[in-house]
Amino acid sequence: MSSIRFVMIGGFLGAGKTTTIGRLAAEYRNRGLNVGIVTNDQADDLVDTLTLREMGNAVGEVAGACFCCNFDELANTIAELGEKHQPDIVIAEPVGSCTDLVATVIQPLVHLYDQQYEIAPYGVILKPSHGRKILSGLKNGGFSPKAAYIFRKQLEEADFIILNHIDRLSEDEIAELVGLLKDSHPDIPVLKISAREGQGIDELIAMFEQTGDFGHRILELDYDVYAEGEAELGWLNCSFSASAENSFSLDDVLVSIVEALRIKFAEIGGETAHLKAIGLWEGFHGVANLVSSDSATELSLPSDCQTHKAEIVVNARVAIAPDVLDAQVRESIAQTAEKFGLECEMRKSQSFRPGRPVPTHRYDRDGNPRTASP
Repeated sequence: MSSIRFVMIGGFLGAGKTTTIGRLAAEYRNRGLNVGIVTNDQADDLVDTLTLREMGNAVGEVAGACFCCNFDELANTIAELGEKHQPDIVIAEPVGSCTDLVATVIQPLVHLYDQQYEIAPYGVILKPSHGRKILSGLKNGGFSPKAAYIFRKQLEEADFIILNHIDRLSEDEIAELVGLLKDSHPDIPVLKISAREGQGIDELIAMFEQTGDFGHRILELDYDVYAEGEAELGWLNCSFSASAENSFSLDDVLVSIVEALRIKFAEIGGETAHLKAIGLWEGFHGVANLVSSDSATELSLPSDCQTHKAEIVVNARVAIAPDVLDAQVRESIAQTAEKFGLECEMRKSQSFRPGRPVPTHRYDRDGNPRTASP
């Protein structure tokens, strides 16, 4: 049996991993390859999973912990995709607040499953909005130094860095970001793409097709700082049904929820890492999102759907207390319901702070176990 090409794409919350993976998967299928995707989250009801499935992809989900802390479930999920869909390529999307993935995911795959997987170069997507602030050392970088520590460590372990959203950036902004990356990581190649428009995707695929000594940048990581940085984010996943006597625009409802939250977070000074809302009904789906506190609400995937009913899922990662985040989300849903004349029934809601990462395995490139303690 031929081995599966394992492609993992890292990057901070809101960097554009899901859009990039969706674009990659479509291009691989156009080239006659079977693709499986594995998404990852600290809880279930993940917008990314629903989005990628609605695009026609075979998607498995590892929920309840990051890949590194639930490695066996990652391996089992890939195996299930292999049995059901016989993928040539598996694309893995780790939790956007995680780092140390080379030592805890790639190296365990190399040493425990060396006959089953070919490891592609590890690409990490730079999030321009926070990247410019953090890499330039601005004091008001949006996140605390501990959360910024995670952001920097994600880039440090990459085989190459992906500068996304070039369609939205000026030439001067692109040059500034490339310069900041070259200053901070002079030995790591930078690839410029627009996942939304498709620019640079051929070059990205060519990068992932390379063979060689990849996935070997093992971090020296302070797990206390890492854990405290992750725990600064309130984490919420919720799902609810919406219905109305008169038809409503699903896209307008999604944008209304996200925009109401954008305003609320600005009022209380809660920095947004990422906020997504997906609406689904009878083959239609739309997504609205917010990637930082100083960006605009965006309808990233229009559904163009007028409906009387919809199922809606909201994922929010914001630097505020989980109970406050939960209250803000419920208030925003209520405001939108009143605005559009909706009846909303909450299906499930989870809000929490991520716990301390405890990797299942942690190896160096020679296969020697490494401690996860600072």
